[in-house]
Amino acid sequence: MGSDPPYRETPKDPVIRVRDVTKSYGSGSAKTQVLRGVDLDVQPGELLALVGQSGSGKSTLLNIIGGLDKPDAGEVEVLGLDTIKTSESKRAKLRNQSIGFVFQAFNLLDHLDVLGNVTIPASFAHQTKKDIKERGREALRRVGLADFSHRRPGELSGGQKQRVAIARALFGAPTLLLCDEPTGNLDSETGREVIEFFRELNAKDGVTLVIVTHERRVSSVAKRVIAMRDGMIVETSDAEVHAEGAGPA
Repeated sequence: MGSDPPYRETPKDPVIRVRDVTKSYGSGSAKTQVLRGVDLDVQPGELLALVGQSGSGKSTLLNIIGGLDKPDAGEVEVLGLDTIKTSESKRAKLRNQSIGFVFQAFNLLDHLDVLGNVTIPASFAHQTKKDIKERGREALRRVGLADFSHRRPGELSGGQKQRVAIARALFGAPTLLLCDEPTGNLDSETGREVIEFFRELNAKDGVTLVIVTHERRVSSVAKRVIAMRDGMIVETSDAEVHAEGAGPA
């Protein structure tokens, strides 16, 4: 990493603070309102599940929280940084130093081996090659793939690919982990293993997790479940969320 310290939240402050956020795509008659005045606070150490039907806005909200997309209006603070008013370079630093991302599609590069995929975030930081490799191997050890450093993504199962993606997310020792349908491409057993890993990561390391999911097996381990409908948040009990049926992402 560079000389600047990573962004860290203070225990009394929310990790995520979202106020009156709106987002639309298209224009004129083709304009689609995706988020409609969303408010959300996520506290340090939470394990939060965002559920909802396809098109409810949950993935869009996650991308805005992670600084991968910008809202039309509203306020967004992540780890104390105003991600709307700040520069792109500061948003990039926040993502690189303090936020990990895990996606349904894995997003691995086939031309790199497993270790190379895990250490991609180091491309944006100043570290020695030795430090980079050591940290990459440690991340792989944490997800049970210590002996897979030199394999290519094409040689891995779906579950192993997702574990590599998780190791990549953990490479920077993030304070916040954002996951979009992380078990969507996995079989039931592998999905359970990934969910248990997230639960342990939250319980033992105190990493704050926000997981977009339509699967009850994921939301059942969350400390809080938030349902989204028509671009708005409705905070409900687990039973009410599951009774509605969350549908695909």
